[in-house]
Amino acid sequence: MIEIERKFLVKSNDFKEQAFTHNKIAQGYLSSVPERTVRVRIKGERGFITIKGISQQSGMSRFEWENEIPLDEAVELLKLCEKGKIEKTRYEIKAGNHVYEVDEFYGENEGLTMAEIELNSESEAFEKPDWLGEEVTNDERFYNAYLSKKPYKDW
Repeated sequence: MIEIERKFLVKSNDFKEQAFTHNKIAQGYLSSVPERTVRVRIKGERGFITIKGISQQSGMSRFEWENEIPLDEAVELLKLCEKGKIEKTRYEIKAGNHVYEVDEFYGENEGLTMAEIELNSESEAFEKPDWLGEEVTNDERFYNAYLSKKPYKDW
């Protein structure tokens, strides 16, 4: 249940041509403290609840637990969330042996597009597509919980 991921800014929309799927996502936080972030998410027509622990020093690894919940329960839980919702479209793009999840943000975070890749180890090699920009893995400003409180438009 340790999640290892790296985050990057995206420097062009070329990824959209390579996407094999995309879904609208709405999410909020029941708790946004770094030691125990509790997220409620609606992805397409499915609901999820996720608990994440604090990131390790590298910013790449942290505990993550996620479970699917009924959509109607996710809708109700979103009403209980802290102020600041995240709205985005997630695109999935295959690159080598990995899948990038590229989030194009809307609402308060309009203009921000980020890519994430999950790895099996912090030192695992992976392909870097041409549309991939600066790495922001260890920059807490790019955590969704942070963006829900301090939106990109206000930077």
